[in-house]
Amino acid sequence: MLSSGDRGGGPKLIGRHVTGNVTDHMEAPRQASIRDVARAAGVSHQTVSRVINGHPGVRPSTRDGVLASIRELGFRPNQAARALARGHASAVTVLTSNTTRYGYVQILAGIEEAARQAGYAVGVRVLDSSDPAGVQAAVEQVCQPGLGSVVVIAFDMAGLLALQAVPPSVPLAAVVEASHGERTDVPCVWPDDGRAANLATRFLLELGHRTVHYVAIPSSTGVSDRMDGWRTALEEAGAPLPEPVPAGWTPEQGYQAGQRLAADSEVTAVLCGNDDLALGVLRALRDAGRQVPDDVSIVGFDDIPQAAFYSPSLTTVRLDFVSLGRDCFRLLVRERGEGTAPASPGVTAPALIVRDSSGPPPGRRLVT
Repeated sequence: MLSSGDRGGGPKLIGRHVTGNVTDHMEAPRQASIRDVARAAGVSHQTVSRVINGHPGVRPSTRDGVLASIRELGFRPNQAARALARGHASAVTVLTSNTTRYGYVQILAGIEEAARQAGYAVGVRVLDSSDPAGVQAAVEQVCQPGLGSVVVIAFDMAGLLALQAVPPSVPLAAVVEASHGERTDVPCVWPDDGRAANLATRFLLELGHRTVHYVAIPSSTGVSDRMDGWRTALEEAGAPLPEPVPAGWTPEQGYQAGQRLAADSEVTAVLCGNDDLALGVLRALRDAGRQVPDDVSIVGFDDIPQAAFYSPSLTTVRLDFVSLGRDCFRLLVRERGEGTAPASPGVTAPALIVRDSSGPPPGRRLVT
């Protein structure tokens, strides 16, 4: 899905202001900017830029004064600024809390690919935590005048806070959850997580399972689009609605959730919030003596490259995160007045990839 101005719905993100479950107060000491350094050193900000980037045309005494002011103010030069100084016509900095999880990595790859083709330099600023002061400092660092544009991957609290903090004067686009994308005037894209989870849940119900248990990934709002899609599918089918099993992102956390599920003989089908969790659940079930898929069917989410090589290979839902990143960058370019975004949503429909980890429940299998 794409959004460049949908103002409907309830107040989640309103014109870069996050309300409801996100803290509204982000007061923090302002980090020194390049203009602060210039004032302290008694020079122009262009001269400070030349010193930062090692330009030879600066007198030694001036250079020493600027460097002293940088140390005194604790100024940290931004990578995007250096990219601009090296002659790039444009630059974009991606604010994200993670650079290792599959979806984040693929989105970054899509942004980088589209940006490179458009002649943009790309920098990444990792949000170390969801602490409002730290997020505010990170945003100020990348939003100094003349440093280019910003993309925020806002799948979590840190990202949502960053989205709130970016000044209106800075060209901005974001990747968000659908529940946020439908309630913001920030140009944004989002994956169809709800539809994907609904598809996977209905698949398991159609195999004959009485219900489907869900191992949940974290969410900034407490209820993710993936959880919503799972719940809706069960309600529409009139199936029992089990309590979601909260987990994190990793196989270890999936293993812990799988131990809980393995102890319940009524569990015959499990949807996991990502493929890493599914790997942990698979191992926990095996250790408990429950066979997949003979006793329990497992479906993951994302279709990471390793999913086809699990034992058994993992049934999962595939989303095109790379296209999501490309479309987000295209929206950013349109926001800058330099191009047009796709006329229709550019995110491909979710695809259910059926492999060996899913099948009918016990008692419903064909005997050959």
